[in-house]
Amino acid sequence: KGWYDGPGERNIGEQLMLVVTEVAEAMEDLRTGSMSLSYDASGKPVGFPIEIADVMIRIFDLAGYLRIDLDDAVDTKIAFNETRPHRHGGKLA
Repeated sequence: KGWYDGPGERNIGEQLMLVVTEVAEAMEDLRTGSMSLSYDASGKPVGFPIEIADVMIRIFDLAGYLRIDLDDAVDTKIAFNETRPHRHGGKLA
């Protein structure tokens, strides 16, 4: 709310790092065991689910700015992944 009022150029690298920051905050909640939605003393929602929501909000915001059709991109990627062998490429995770 209020972070981008448009129009104008946005720094895409900065926007991607904001996504990374939200992922790092989710990792911190995982590390500290804050896995449930809760509220701090001011009534602000906190915890792992909130950080994951923030990740999604940042991604949706960036995709909207770039006019990326995420529904189509996800469908395309899922369809491609269905053609791949299980655990392709010898990856461990």
